[in-house]
Amino acid sequence: MIEFAGRTVLVTGGGAGIGRGIAVAFARAGARVVVAEIDRTRAEAVRASLGPDALVSVTDVRDATQVKALLDEVARKCGRLDVLVNNVGDFLGIVKPFEQHTDEDLEALYDVNLRQMFLVTRAAIPLLKKTGPGGSIINISTIEAFRGIPMNVVYSAFKAGVSGFTRSLALDLGPAGIRVNEIAPETTESEQVKPAEWIPARYREHIPRWIPLGRFGQPADAAGCALFLASDLAGWVTGTTLHLDGGALAAAGWYRTPDGGWTNTPVVTDRGIGGV
Repeated sequence: MIEFAGRTVLVTGGGAGIGRGIAVAFARAGARVVVAEIDRTRAEAVRASLGPDALVSVTDVRDATQVKALLDEVARKCGRLDVLVNNVGDFLGIVKPFEQHTDEDLEALYDVNLRQMFLVTRAAIPLLKKTGPGGSIINISTIEAFRGIPMNVVYSAFKAGVSGFTRSLALDLGPAGIRVNEIAPETTESEQVKPAEWIPARYREHIPRWIPLGRFGQPADAAGCALFLASDLAGWVTGTTLHLDGGALAAAGWYRTPDGGWTNTPVVTDRGIGGV
């Protein structure tokens, strides 16, 4: 079992979905968990599940003043920071051709997917360095940073920026003994994305064919990756990405057929594998 007793872990957007799964997992592993959550109702709910030692703050991580206040509170109440999980990110329901994106769309997607990560990480680094070698920063990205996605060009571009940020920051912080890594999930049940609800019942029998490991992700999957990356088991791992996708990226458009074969076309033809 991975233990985090005596360590402090900050999770942004920890009130629901992947963020909450990660926060709860660290708490169960003995860490003192700090959650930044913009929604007051979700903040209250996660506070009840984390126990009395947790610090849950209603904070908008897009606001530099609020971010600074949170990190000051962490330093005052916890005295240290060992792990930062930058979990916040959202496509904001903006699904349309690139040329139809307004300036407001661009700013909103930048603020929630990249700028806030800069703000939180910049504010957290001094406390991570003060705690000493062994610190870990984990940035949550998406599979869409590594493949094309129609109608979400701007979201995908900013998520690709998270990958560049992760690799370069790993070089900056390596001499301080602080590791920086990224988790890139495929579709995961969360507050933002709900495949179990969105996919009509008549199509659900096909889910095992769409993803090589046969299912969509759960918050616990991301939590397991985060625990590993923050632990001493990953003590020589930095600047890299864990592709948490059930094999979807490796499949690269290949799907299982009902008879157990494979096809890269939406409709299986009589030519077998490939269907072309």
